[in-house]
Amino acid sequence: MIIGIDIGGTNVRALIVEPEGALVVDRRRASSSGNGPALVATIVGLVDQLVTANHDFDRLNGIGLGVAGLAGRSGTLRWSPNLPEVVEFPLGPELEEKTGLSVTMTNDASAAAWAEHQLGAGRDVDDFAMVTLGTGIGAGFVMGGRLLWGAEGYAGEVGHMLVARDGPFHHTGQQGPWEHFASGTALGRLGREAAAAGHFSVGLAMAESVDDIDGHHVGRAIAAGDPEAEGILEEFCREVALGLSNLVVVLDPSRVVLGGGLSGIGEPLRAGVERWLGEVLPGSVHRPAVEVRLAELGDDAGAIGAALLAAEATAHD
Repeated sequence: MIIGIDIGGTNVRALIVEPEGALVVDRRRASSSGNGPALVATIVGLVDQLVTANHDFDRLNGIGLGVAGLAGRSGTLRWSPNLPEVVEFPLGPELEEKTGLSVTMTNDASAAAWAEHQLGAGRDVDDFAMVTLGTGIGAGFVMGGRLLWGAEGYAGEVGHMLVARDGPFHHTGQQGPWEHFASGTALGRLGREAAAAGHFSVGLAMAESVDDIDGHHVGRAIAAGDPEAEGILEEFCREVALGLSNLVVVLDPSRVVLGGGLSGIGEPLRAGVERWLGEVLPGSVHRPAVEVRLAELGDDAGAIGAALLAAEATAHD
């Protein structure tokens, strides 16, 4: 059995997975706040909870970590806007020392992509891109049936891909990255801008003020069938598709899988992105249509994928 752990900017999700059947046996969750040693202590606590609840320590073969940011093969988190206090901390080696288990680390979106390839929306294709739309944007790529790692294991940081050289500055200090225009944070900004202009009355009624409107309010209004929210989503889907078109011309996937918190918007998001991708993709009328699907594994995808990758690594040791 393998413990899979997904470390985001807000929470840590830990699962015990039976890799042979990819069965999630148990799960735990905690805050990811604090520096490197504090995060290791949090993870060790979650591992202890899972082991105590399931009495399976002797069957544990390792730990898989999916971490938001430049989470390379060395086990050290080299950079992460969402986990600044953990940057340059040897998370993998420290966790190995504390638990006595081998640790395999990768980017959280890459781990989610592998899980979707094995068990979810990418299981019947060999070439696809998974893009996670949440507070930021991440991605993982499966090419030729294999996860694309890159030289250091950093492949997939597409949220920081520049799409507007003279665009607004992002909190990373970059000017005009895709994440500024097409993340959950961006959807909230579009909602606030629409409300300030008098074009999102439902969102304003949900929130205490224009400044309190976020992507969740837009999503709820879309689910209620609000036409103003649908207009906001249309603009947002175009921004998502513009970034995806760059990925498609470089990697030529047959499918794009949309995950992350915003995938909960469901079919309106999927259909809008697929429609706009056909509009903005260069040469789209001369190539097979790139299918857009919603991820199937939900919030567990990153942790399941991390566990599956760790299982493969331990099998080859």
